[in-house]
Amino acid sequence: MLGPRQVAQAALFYEFSIESHVPSDHLLRKVDHFLDLSEVRSFLAPYYSSQGRPSIDPELMIRMLLVGYIMGIRSERRICEEVQLNLAYRWFCRLDLDDPVPDHSTFSKNRHGRFRDSDLFRHLFELVLARCIAEGLVGGEALGVDASIVQADAKRLNKVEASDWTPERITRATEEYFETLDDAAFGAATPVKPKVLSPVDPAARFTGAKKAYSIFAYSTNYLVDLDNVVIVDVETTAPIRQAEVNAALDMVDRVEEKFGIYPERFVGDGAYGNAETLAWLVHEKGIEPHVPVLDRSQRLDQTFSRPDFIFDYENDRYICPDGKDLLPSRRQFQTIRPKVQGDENIRYRAAKADCQHCALKFRCCPNTATRHITRSIHEGARDFARDLADTDAFIASRHARRKVEMLFAHMKKIMGLNRLRLRGPNGAKDEFTLAATAQNLRKMAKLLPTPE
Repeated sequence: MLGPRQVAQAALFYEFSIESHVPSDHLLRKVDHFLDLSEVRSFLAPYYSSQGRPSIDPELMIRMLLVGYIMGIRSERRICEEVQLNLAYRWFCRLDLDDPVPDHSTFSKNRHGRFRDSDLFRHLFELVLARCIAEGLVGGEALGVDASIVQADAKRLNKVEASDWTPERITRATEEYFETLDDAAFGAATPVKPKVLSPVDPAARFTGAKKAYSIFAYSTNYLVDLDNVVIVDVETTAPIRQAEVNAALDMVDRVEEKFGIYPERFVGDGAYGNAETLAWLVHEKGIEPHVPVLDRSQRLDQTFSRPDFIFDYENDRYICPDGKDLLPSRRQFQTIRPKVQGDENIRYRAAKADCQHCALKFRCCPNTATRHITRSIHEGARDFARDLADTDAFIASRHARRKVEMLFAHMKKIMGLNRLRLRGPNGAKDEFTLAATAQNLRKMAKLLPTPE
C-alpha cells in the first residue's frame, strides 16, 4: 500500500530538545564528561578590557576548536558550517537551535591576541592532563618519547637562498623567525645555518628527513606515559635531532616540576642515545635509559673495534687483544695537561714499541704507527645503557615505544594534521598542543566509563 505523501506543515509551537537528539554513545558526549572549562573565563579575564562591546564567550571558541581536532575538521570555516548544521556539535558547544555561530575570523583574532598572550592552549592541555592523572590513567613508571615531522604551510618549491633573503614585508611569521634565532629549539639548535628559507615561513626548516622529497617542516615532540598512552607533554621544535633531544629533556623536567611525575624508565629510539643524554638520565636524574646507544666505534674494515679491547677501571687503561696497555698519558709533564679533550673524550694510546713488532698489527692498526682508543667521559652511562639492552624489560620497552608512533599516525591520518594550517613557530605550537589535548580527551572517552 502506497503511503501518504509527506508534506512539511508549519506548526505554531515547537518543543525541541537538542539533548535528547544526541546519542548516549556519541564521542562528543563522552568527551564532554571529562572536559571542564570552568576556569577558562577567570584565567582569561586579565586579558580582556573592561570597556567596549561584550566579547564572544572564549569557552565557546575553545569547544568549537576542539570539535575540529577531535572530529578531524581542519578548516575553521568548515567548523563553523558544521556547528551550524550538526546537532551533536551544537550540543557540545552549548548552542541552542537559534543561537548564532561565531564567524571564522573570530578565531584568528583571538588566537593571535589574548589566547597566545595568556598561553591558553598550554593551560588547556595541562587541565586535561590533570584530569587524566586524577582518573588514574597515568602511572608514571615508563615515559616514551619521539618526534614526528609535519609539513609547514609553505610550498617546497617556493624557496630563496638564505644568504640572499631579505623580507619583502614583515609578517607575523617573519617576526617570530627573528625571535627564535637564539632559541635552542629553533635557530640555536645547531651551528649549521639553513641554506634556503621559505619567504612565507622563515622559521620552518627545509628538510629531507622524509626521504621522498625535501619539504619545509616543523617537529612535534611527544612525551607519553606508556601505561595507557597518555600524552604528558608536547613541544614544538625545528626538525633537527639536537633540538628534539633537548626538547625531550626539557619535557622530563617539566612534568616532574608541574605534576610530580618521576619515571623509572625513559624509552626512546637511537636519536636519544648520545653520551650526554644518557649521562643526564643516569647520573643527574637516576632514570633507566631504555635507549639504544648511539655508537660509531664499530669498524667496517675487519680490524679490531673498541669492544675487542678490555677497559680496566681501576688502572684507567685499555688492554689490547695482545695484552698490551693503552694509556691516556705516558710521560710526566711539568705543566699538567688535561686528559679530556674539547669534545669530552679521552684518548688512550698504545706505545709505539708495542705496536711496531706486534703480530696482530695487521688486524689492529695496519695504516698507522700506533693504535688509539677514544673514550667518552660519559662512557659509564653508555655501558649502563648497553647492559640494560640485554634485559627483558628493555625488549618490552622497545615494543611499547611503538605506541608513541601510533599517536603520530592517528594525528596525521585520523585528525588530518599531516600539514599545518598556521604559520610560524607559534602557529605550529598552537596546532600541536591542541592536537595533543584532543588525543588525551579521546583517550579518556575510550578508556573510562561515563554515567548513563
